Amino acid sequence: MSLIFKRKSVRKFKDEKVSEEVITNLLKAGMQAPSSCNSQPWEFIVVSKKEDKLAISQMHQFAKPAANASHLIITVGNLNEAKVIRMIEQDLGACNENILLQATHEGLGAVWLGFHPIEDRTLKLKEYLNIPDHCIPFSVICVGYPAHESEIKIRYDESKVHFDKY
Repeated sequence: MSLIFKRKSVRKFKDEKVSEEVITNLLKAGMQAPSSCNSQPWEFIVVSKKEDKLAISQMHQFAKPAANASHLIITVGNLNEAKVIRMIEQDLGACNENILLQATHEGLGAVWLGFHPIEDRTLKLKEYLNIPDHCIPFSVICVGYPAHESEIKIRYDESKVHFDKY
């Protein structure tokens, strides 16, 4: 559990590139996630060009961290690959969390920027990245080396735990 308790959202990054090998490790971790009927309906767009990161950072008010990340990993749900379409959000959520945990393991900082299901956000991303209609841009994960270390806050709250019944 130590890796889980080290993971935190990082929104400011050093001006230092993450290697292709480490990016591949993040993608491998994402693809190792569980999915409904083992359909593995994910695809990824890796963005590293400064102008593309800047454009994506301006797509909504909370996307600013994208501008200075080393890389962006856009997780995309392929509706043609999903065996149970209504479960695709859960599949991609598990995929995203695996990427975030691997980023922590690699000594990176990362933050998950929500795009889906907010239509204006997903449409901007679809248009900009030429994502086909049978695919849903789910999220943008910003990764890079953290600009500074911050304290981890333990979030366990016993009042939210119920045994046997609510």
